[in-house]
Amino acid sequence: MKLVYFIALILAALPVYSEVDKEKAEAVYFPMEPDITTNYISERSNLGYVRVSVSIMVKTPLDLLVVEHHAPLIRSAIIEILGRQPEFKIRTEEGKESIRRECLVTVNRLIEIETGQQIVINVLITKYLYT
Repeated sequence: MKLVYFIALILAALPVYSEVDKEKAEAVYFPMEPDITTNYISERSNLGYVRVSVSIMVKTPLDLLVVEHHAPLIRSAIIEILGRQPEFKIRTEEGKESIRRECLVTVNRLIEIETGQQIVINVLITKYLYT
C-alpha cells in the first residue's frame, strides 16, 4: 500500500523533474517485497535454505517505475542465482559478496535487455539468513 502512495508521489512530480534535476538527484531504492526464500545446494542430508531481503538501488525516481514493472523478472533471477549456489558460498562473507555481485550483473543485464538502459546502481542484501 505504501508503494502505491510512493508511486503516486513520483507521478505527481514528473512535470517538474528536469534534466538539471537528474544530475543532482540522489539514488533511490526499491525494496523487493516480500523477502526471497529459496533452497540452495546443501552438502548435508538436510535441505538448506536462505532468506534474503533485497533492495535495488537505481539512479532516479523515474527508474523506480521501471524496476517495479520488471520486479517479477528480477525476483526470478535472484531466486535462480541463490538456488544454484553451493553451501560454502552461502555461508561465507566472501561468498555472500560474490552472490551480491552476480545479482547486480544479472539484474543490470536483464533490465538492459528489456529497456536498453543500465539503470541499476547496486543490489543491496539487507537481511541474510541461512540454515
